Amino acid sequence: MNGLLIANKDQGAREQLAQVFKDDGYEITTSVSVVNSLAGILDKTVQVVLLSGTLDEQQISKFVPLLKKCNRNLSIILVADEVPLELLRRIRKEGIFYHALRPVGNEGWEEIRQAVSCAFASYSARQGGMVSSSRLKKLQPSPELF
Repeated sequence: MNGLLIANKDQGAREQLAQVFKDDGYEITTSVSVVNSLAGILDKTVQVVLLSGTLDEQQISKFVPLLKKCNRNLSIILVADEVPLELLRRIRKEGIFYHALRPVGNEGWEEIRQAVSCAFASYSARQGGMVSSSRLKKLQPSPELF
């Protein structure tokens, strides 16, 4: 089962994100913070972490490397509007899988869904699992999203 952790301090935002993925077949866990769900990351029942909401610059720059040490294959997706460029460079270097701006309207959620789907495919490939070429084609972001 593909484990997706949605971490956001705002309960409404967590519920909204969970709704986006409810029909995708993921084992969804929502939490106020990733720290509360660290066990799932350590025992690898969570493969993808979706971080969203207001993020503290100092915490996130230390937090991403820590998560990657817990599970080096973990895919981290950051959904945030205002991230300083220097911080974004730093956390990309540490290994976040994807950064997306907070979606506006229904079209924006599709980008997040595709990023999560690609993250699971990438995780599976890093674990030695095979992903069919037809599945990878399906996971490619559509050009109109960019």
